[in-house]
Amino acid sequence: MLGRIQAVTNERHVARVALLVIAAAMLFGRSASQSSVMFDDGTRYIRQARSIDAGAWGEGLLKAVDHPMYPLSIAAWHRVLGGDSPADWERAGHFASVFAGVLWCIPLYLIALEFYGGASAWIAVAIALILPVTGRVFADVLSESTFQLFWCWGVWCATRFLRQGHFAWIPAAIAFSGLAYLTRPEGLLLPIALVATLMVIPLFRSVHLNWPRWWAAVGFLVIGPALIVGPYVMLEGGLGTKPAVARILGTAPKSSPTAVERKRPLDPDQSIAKTYSDASREVVFAIRDGLTVPLVPFLLAGLAFAWPPSERRRAWILIGMILGASVLALIRLHATAGYCEPRHAMIIIYPLVCLAAFGLESILSRVTIPGRFVGLGEGRYQPGPIVWVAVLGGLALWNAGEIFSSINREKAGYRGAGAYLAEHATAEDRTVDLVGLSLFYGGREGYTFADLHAAPGDPRTRWVVVREAHLRGDWPYCERIREIVGDRLPVATFPEQISKGQAKVLVFRLDRPEASVAARPDAVR
Repeated sequence: MLGRIQAVTNERHVARVALLVIAAAMLFGRSASQSSVMFDDGTRYIRQARSIDAGAWGEGLLKAVDHPMYPLSIAAWHRVLGGDSPADWERAGHFASVFAGVLWCIPLYLIALEFYGGASAWIAVAIALILPVTGRVFADVLSESTFQLFWCWGVWCATRFLRQGHFAWIPAAIAFSGLAYLTRPEGLLLPIALVATLMVIPLFRSVHLNWPRWWAAVGFLVIGPALIVGPYVMLEGGLGTKPAVARILGTAPKSSPTAVERKRPLDPDQSIAKTYSDASREVVFAIRDGLTVPLVPFLLAGLAFAWPPSERRRAWILIGMILGASVLALIRLHATAGYCEPRHAMIIIYPLVCLAAFGLESILSRVTIPGRFVGLGEGRYQPGPIVWVAVLGGLALWNAGEIFSSINREKAGYRGAGAYLAEHATAEDRTVDLVGLSLFYGGREGYTFADLHAAPGDPRTRWVVVREAHLRGDWPYCERIREIVGDRLPVATFPEQISKGQAKVLVFRLDRPEASVAARPDAVR
């Protein structure tokens, strides 16, 4: 009898996960197919994937800024899909990201199931899928979905070990955390948090330990990641080559007050206390915007219903370690680099989504509806599927504007500018484009923000592609762009019909006198 019940329960979980995977494929696939352009970082990932595909393993794996797992995935999908145009590589990047995002539903479901049960697990994944940050990031050419896939599998294995004590879960957790680290440097946080959890567990009298197993687990968690991550760290010369990692760790100075990555210029005389106060506020806003406001009450309700976490104290300690360390890292990121967006807070957002789902399920499971209100006569009834659909539909409606809008539509003009360069610029010409998107779509070489200083001294520099806001801005690189453009007028503007919220992308030609205002008396400055 118990075996039959367990079989029915397992079939129910499989059915739920299958439906969620199908929904994820539809949502992410639609968003990817309607992407205006990819995010700026996508060009870097694709450039790394191209190096790997061409056999330049040293450049693609060891000399690149980004960790290799996602570019490897792009290269693999490119081999499957074929083609060598910019659009073909962009498609491979979308497939790599979407495929990982679809599979990510499985470990997220298992994590929510482990903490809160089946009724909350499917709600957690459903809510996660309708968050704008999920669709817009997982359907873009970005590494977050690949990272989250490995990260969530690692977290689930770690929680299984902490609850069951079976040592076999430790190697699995280490392996997945290693894959997560090879995707993004923050993957190393999981084994560190797990070791920290084992260190503080003895402080809780209510948490019983098997001491021989405890020592074995700590030793394995120290040696295992070192064996997996150590060779890569030695070859790279550090935990990661991204400037943000070095700034967080304090091995590199903070970005300049007017650096391009900063959300706003930093006052050079600003106190450290003010810097970290502003950073803390921005991190809270990033988490709130990623979670969305309607989920906040359910999050608080979930915390109230789940506290105290008597059955899974060890796992809760692990999640607390991860959340605490992530918040501190994000505060440090904003304080040293000047930015923090919802996509940087995904490690924090999805555990909170699971808790909010538990709060929502707990509330509705305690609500009864008078039968006469729904045409069922006397008596009281619990909310059925229609109520659940209505609640989730309401959340989806709240986010509909962002869920169904084209990804990066505000930068759509770069695709048209790239097509213009492909038609009018020669292979020898060099183009200045701060974000590099028109260079990618046009298949041309040139200068981005990183090497903008070299553009004026190169006689091959013929074109400038720039957003109107960058041309008129007060940042130092804006002044440099104005110096390069001079008194010229744009030879083309994209998109031709600009919609609300879209940036105007201007194309300037530097080697034609007729493009100058001085040569055109009828031109208006």
